[in-house]
Amino acid sequence: MASKSAVTAGGQPKEKEEPSSMADVYNHELTPLQKHVAFFDRNKDGVIHPSETYEGFRAIGCGVALSAFSAVFINGLLGPKTIPENMKVGAFKFPIYVKNIHKGKHGSDSGVYDANGRFVPEKFEEIFKKHAHTRPDALTGKELNELLQANREPNDLKGRVGGFTEWKVLYSLCKDKEGFLHKETVRAVYDGSLFVKLEQERKQAKESAKKK
Repeated sequence: MASKSAVTAGGQPKEKEEPSSMADVYNHELTPLQKHVAFFDRNKDGVIHPSETYEGFRAIGCGVALSAFSAVFINGLLGPKTIPENMKVGAFKFPIYVKNIHKGKHGSDSGVYDANGRFVPEKFEEIFKKHAHTRPDALTGKELNELLQANREPNDLKGRVGGFTEWKVLYSLCKDKEGFLHKETVRAVYDGSLFVKLEQERKQAKESAKKK
Protein backbone atom coordinates (compact mmCIF):
# COMPACT_ATOMS: atom_id res chain seq x y z
CA MET A 1 0.00 0.00 0.00
CA ALA A 2 1.41 3.38 -0.97
CA SER A 3 2.22 5.82 1.80
CA LYS A 4 0.44 9.16 1.98
CA SER A 5 3.55 10.96 0.84
CA ALA A 6 3.56 8.91 -2.34
CA VAL A 7 -0.09 9.51 -3.22
CA THR A 8 -1.63 12.59 -4.80
CA ALA A 9 -4.79 14.29 -3.55
CA GLY A 10 -6.76 12.39 -6.19
CA GLY A 11 -5.56 9.04 -4.93
CA GLN A 12 -3.15 8.45 -7.81
CA PRO A 13 0.47 7.44 -7.19
CA LYS A 14 2.75 10.45 -7.32
CA GLU A 15 5.65 10.24 -9.72
CA LYS A 16 9.02 10.20 -8.03
CA GLU A 17 10.68 13.58 -8.33
CA GLU A 18 13.88 13.46 -10.30
CA PRO A 19 16.86 15.56 -9.22
CA SER A 20 17.50 18.57 -11.41
CA SER A 21 19.42 17.53 -14.51
CA MET A 22 21.18 20.87 -14.28
CA ALA A 23 22.90 19.68 -11.08
CA ASP A 24 24.58 16.94 -13.12
CA VAL A 25 27.22 19.47 -14.06
CA TYR A 26 28.81 18.81 -10.67
CA ASN A 27 29.21 15.12 -11.46
CA HIS A 28 31.92 15.98 -13.97
CA GLU A 29 35.13 17.98 -13.96
CA LEU A 30 34.20 21.64 -14.09
CA THR A 31 35.88 24.07 -16.43
CA PRO A 32 37.66 26.99 -14.75
CA LEU A 33 34.80 29.30 -15.78
CA GLN A 34 32.25 26.92 -14.25
CA LYS A 35 34.33 26.81 -11.07
CA HIS A 36 34.40 30.60 -11.10
CA VAL A 37 30.61 30.88 -11.01
CA ALA A 38 29.85 27.75 -8.95
CA PHE A 39 30.48 29.67 -5.73
CA PHE A 40 27.32 31.67 -6.43
CA ASP A 41 25.25 28.51 -6.92
CA ARG A 42 24.58 28.41 -3.21
CA ASN A 43 22.44 25.25 -3.19
CA LYS A 44 24.44 23.52 -5.94
CA ASP A 45 21.46 22.71 -8.13
CA GLY A 46 23.23 23.90 -11.27
CA VAL A 47 21.18 27.10 -11.51
CA ILE A 48 22.17 30.49 -10.11
CA HIS A 49 19.19 32.69 -9.32
CA PRO A 50 19.51 36.45 -8.70
CA SER A 51 18.95 35.88 -4.99
CA GLU A 52 21.95 33.54 -4.94
CA THR A 53 24.12 36.04 -6.77
CA TYR A 54 23.12 38.62 -4.18
CA GLU A 55 23.88 36.21 -1.34
CA GLY A 56 27.25 35.35 -2.86
CA PHE A 57 28.31 38.97 -3.17
CA ARG A 58 27.25 39.65 0.41
CA ALA A 59 29.23 36.60 1.52
CA ILE A 60 32.48 37.95 0.08
CA GLY A 61 32.06 41.36 1.69
CA CYS A 62 30.11 43.54 -0.73
CA GLY A 63 27.50 45.98 0.53
CA VAL A 64 23.77 45.71 0.04
CA ALA A 65 23.56 48.18 -2.85
CA LEU A 66 26.46 46.70 -4.83
CA SER A 67 25.24 43.15 -4.23
CA ALA A 68 21.74 44.05 -5.42
CA PHE A 69 23.08 45.81 -8.51
CA SER A 70 25.37 42.88 -9.30
CA ALA A 71 22.52 40.38 -8.99
CA VAL A 72 20.31 42.34 -11.37
CA PHE A 73 23.05 43.20 -13.86
CA ILE A 74 24.90 39.87 -13.95
CA ASN A 75 21.84 37.65 -14.06
CA GLY A 76 20.11 39.97 -16.49
CA LEU A 77 23.13 40.02 -18.78
CA LEU A 78 24.27 36.40 -18.60
CA GLY A 79 21.13 34.48 -17.69
CA PRO A 80 19.30 34.59 -21.04
CA LYS A 81 22.42 33.46 -22.89
CA THR A 82 22.78 30.32 -20.77
CA ILE A 83 19.21 29.00 -20.93
CA PRO A 84 19.21 25.48 -22.44
CA GLU A 85 17.45 25.01 -25.77
CA ASN A 86 13.72 24.25 -25.61
CA MET A 87 13.52 25.34 -21.97
CA LYS A 88 10.99 27.97 -20.99
CA VAL A 89 11.84 30.35 -18.17
CA GLY A 90 9.42 32.72 -16.48
CA ALA A 91 9.71 36.43 -17.18
CA PHE A 92 12.20 38.40 -15.08
CA LYS A 93 13.64 35.32 -13.37
CA PHE A 94 17.03 35.46 -15.16
CA PRO A 95 18.55 32.18 -13.93
CA ILE A 96 22.14 31.43 -14.93
CA TYR A 97 22.80 27.82 -15.88
CA VAL A 98 26.26 26.75 -14.74
CA LYS A 99 26.54 24.11 -17.46
CA ASN A 100 26.19 26.75 -20.19
CA ILE A 101 28.08 29.61 -18.56
CA HIS A 102 30.58 29.67 -21.44
CA LYS A 103 27.74 30.97 -23.63
CA GLY A 104 27.41 33.99 -21.36
CA LYS A 105 30.99 35.21 -21.75
CA HIS A 106 30.85 38.97 -22.29
CA GLY A 107 33.04 41.10 -24.52
CA SER A 108 35.61 43.71 -23.50
CA ASP A 109 37.35 41.16 -21.28
CA SER A 110 40.93 39.97 -20.96
CA GLY A 111 40.44 36.74 -22.90
CA VAL A 112 41.72 34.59 -20.02
CA TYR A 113 38.78 32.24 -20.60
CA ASP A 114 38.46 30.78 -24.07
CA ALA A 115 35.14 30.16 -25.85
CA ASN A 116 34.65 26.92 -23.90
CA GLY A 117 35.43 28.42 -20.50
CA ARG A 118 38.94 27.02 -20.27
CA PHE A 119 41.78 28.97 -18.68
CA VAL A 120 44.34 30.44 -21.11
CA PRO A 121 47.66 30.91 -19.24
CA GLU A 122 49.18 33.08 -21.95
CA LYS A 123 46.35 35.60 -21.73
CA PHE A 124 46.63 35.70 -17.95
CA GLU A 125 50.37 36.39 -18.09
CA GLU A 126 49.73 39.03 -20.73
CA ILE A 127 47.73 41.09 -18.21
CA PHE A 128 50.80 41.64 -16.08
CA LYS A 129 53.34 41.84 -18.89
CA LYS A 130 51.39 44.68 -20.49
CA HIS A 131 50.02 46.57 -17.50
CA ALA A 132 52.04 45.82 -14.34
CA HIS A 133 54.53 48.68 -14.66
CA THR A 134 55.27 49.32 -10.98
CA ARG A 135 55.68 45.70 -9.90
CA PRO A 136 55.74 42.63 -12.15
CA ASP A 137 53.42 40.67 -9.84
CA ALA A 138 50.73 43.22 -9.02
CA LEU A 139 48.51 45.98 -10.42
CA THR A 140 47.91 49.46 -9.04
CA GLY A 141 44.56 51.20 -9.39
CA LYS A 142 45.94 53.27 -12.27
CA GLU A 143 47.29 50.18 -14.03
CA LEU A 144 43.94 48.47 -13.60
CA ASN A 145 42.25 51.41 -15.32
CA GLU A 146 44.76 51.04 -18.14
CA LEU A 147 43.83 47.36 -18.46
CA LEU A 148 40.12 48.16 -18.61
CA GLN A 149 40.75 50.81 -21.25
CA ALA A 150 42.79 48.37 -23.35
CA ASN A 151 40.07 45.70 -23.12
CA ARG A 152 37.30 47.95 -24.42
CA GLU A 153 35.62 46.83 -27.60
CA PRO A 154 33.64 49.22 -29.85
CA ASN A 155 29.88 49.41 -29.24
CA ASP A 156 30.04 47.03 -26.28
CA LEU A 157 28.55 48.97 -23.38
CA LYS A 158 27.34 45.86 -21.51
CA GLY A 159 30.72 44.18 -21.81
CA ARG A 160 32.51 47.31 -20.62
CA VAL A 161 30.22 47.67 -17.61
CA GLY A 162 30.62 43.98 -16.83
CA GLY A 163 34.41 44.13 -16.98
CA PHE A 164 34.53 47.38 -15.02
CA THR A 165 32.32 45.98 -12.25
CA GLU A 166 34.23 42.70 -11.94
CA TRP A 167 37.67 44.29 -11.75
CA LYS A 168 36.68 47.21 -9.53
CA VAL A 169 34.95 44.94 -7.01
CA LEU A 170 38.02 42.69 -6.97
CA TYR A 171 40.34 45.65 -6.46
CA SER A 172 38.18 47.12 -3.71
CA LEU A 173 38.01 43.85 -1.78
CA CYS A 174 41.53 42.54 -2.31
CA LYS A 175 44.05 45.35 -2.74
CA ASP A 176 46.72 45.47 -0.06
CA LYS A 177 47.52 48.44 2.19
CA GLU A 178 49.74 49.94 -0.50
CA GLY A 179 47.04 49.68 -3.16
CA PHE A 180 48.42 46.66 -5.02
CA LEU A 181 46.23 43.88 -6.41
CA HIS A 182 48.48 40.83 -6.38
CA LYS A 183 48.88 38.36 -9.21
CA GLU A 184 48.10 35.29 -7.10
CA THR A 185 44.88 36.95 -5.96
CA VAL A 186 43.78 37.57 -9.53
CA ARG A 187 44.70 33.99 -10.45
CA ALA A 188 42.46 32.68 -7.66
CA VAL A 189 39.50 34.55 -9.14
CA TYR A 190 39.61 32.51 -12.31
CA ASP A 191 38.86 29.20 -10.57
CA GLY A 192 36.60 30.69 -7.91
CA SER A 193 38.86 29.72 -5.00
CA LEU A 194 39.23 33.36 -3.98
CA PHE A 195 35.50 33.65 -3.29
CA VAL A 196 35.60 30.66 -0.95
CA LYS A 197 38.59 32.14 0.86
CA LEU A 198 36.93 35.54 1.27
CA GLU A 199 33.76 33.98 2.68
CA GLN A 200 35.74 31.87 5.14
CA GLU A 201 37.74 34.88 6.29
CA ARG A 202 34.57 36.88 6.90
CA LYS A 203 33.01 34.03 8.88
CA GLN A 204 36.14 33.69 11.01
CA ALA A 205 36.25 37.44 11.61
CA LYS A 206 32.62 37.43 12.77
CA GLU A 207 33.23 34.49 15.10
CA SER A 208 36.28 36.20 16.57
CA ALA A 209 34.30 39.40 17.11
CA LYS A 210 31.60 37.49 19.00
CA LYS A 211 34.18 36.03 21.40
CA LYS A 212 35.51 39.47 22.35
